[in-house]
Amino acid sequence: MLTMTRTARLVKSQDLNHHGTLFAGRIAEWFTESCFLAASRWLGKPEDLVCVKIHGLTFSKPAHSGDTVEIVARPVRTGTKSVTVGAEVYVNDDANPAIRGFATFVTVDGDGKSYPHGLSLPAEWIEANRLLHDEAERLQAERTRF
Repeated sequence: MLTMTRTARLVKSQDLNHHGTLFAGRIAEWFTESCFLAASRWLGKPEDLVCVKIHGLTFSKPAHSGDTVEIVARPVRTGTKSVTVGAEVYVNDDANPAIRGFATFVTVDGDGKSYPHGLSLPAEWIEANRLLHDEAERLQAERTRF
């Protein structure tokens, strides 16, 4: 099912770095998990997904102990065998995302061999998620240039 996936977390003391803010590695873990959930809900076969890249992860403001973070993830780009999920992280219900980025997954069979998934994003979904879609397309174009 093609939908947004929302997950929420409470930032606890064990999630903090030496500056007293949310450790980038911890939010990257939560981010990737949320992106995986969005991709697997759409594909319908979580056992067939492998994360191949986390990219464009950009931090614009910190989170602290006691803050809540909500991760909103949704598929924003498809390749023949890949799905890129874009996600935004909101701190304490702020209207502006504190973190934005992408995770790309490839579909694989039981032997670990990639296969075409047959998924495509409807035009209205792309339009509703235009900012993330265009950024994912730009990142893909940069990867294929080199």
